[in-house]
Amino acid sequence: MFFEPEFWMALLTIIAIDLVLAGDNAVVIALASRNLPLEQRNKAILWGTFGAVIIRIILTLVAVWLMKVPLLQAIGGLLLIYVAIKLMKNEEETEGIVAGMTLRQAVQTIIVADLIMGLDNVLAIAGAAHGNMVLVVLGLAISVPIVVWGSKWISSLMNRFPIIVTVGAGILAYTAGTMVMHDKLVNSYITFPGASWIVPIVTVVLVISIGTLLNKKAKTTIQHDQNNPKAV
Repeated sequence: MFFEPEFWMALLTIIAIDLVLAGDNAVVIALASRNLPLEQRNKAILWGTFGAVIIRIILTLVAVWLMKVPLLQAIGGLLLIYVAIKLMKNEEETEGIVAGMTLRQAVQTIIVADLIMGLDNVLAIAGAAHGNMVLVVLGLAISVPIVVWGSKWISSLMNRFPIIVTVGAGILAYTAGTMVMHDKLVNSYITFPGASWIVPIVTVVLVISIGTLLNKKAKTTIQHDQNNPKAV
């Protein structure tokens, strides 16, 4: 297993997925621990992350098992397409996150917020692992510490180089396409030659095209609002 190229490609995909979805995690950690002294802040980050990792591993293992049910993997792939487009639109989901006044409150906030916001990661990793539990645990064990300690750096890089976001959305879209094609029910109907790689590639093209168009539309709207301010 460890000597198969497919294993290492899947592992790299899982790590890449976690890295490109790391932006919100940085904001969660910063918001939840900002009122604590430096020493307690570091402890909150450490224990909050540890709890979040354990819960995320359990959820991902459950998701891997659930995806064996017909059509659920295809539905997960469609949800992941939505996540990929949302990533390109750069929408944040950090409203309602309150800074903890104590170490315990901060840890609880980090775990709960990560649990709520981590659904996209869980779906993506479960899809990329294709039922391999070793890949799930190993991928999370490698990538989550990188995300936690390097999340601010990753976020700043994504802001400076938008191409990273596009590449990340492409990885998510390709994973979504493979999830759809790995669904046994869908696979029994889509049987044309090369479907297993054509569908994921078409998904990538669609996601990047839609995301680019939505971004252009949003920028046009902002420029229009700036040029035509409402009278007070």
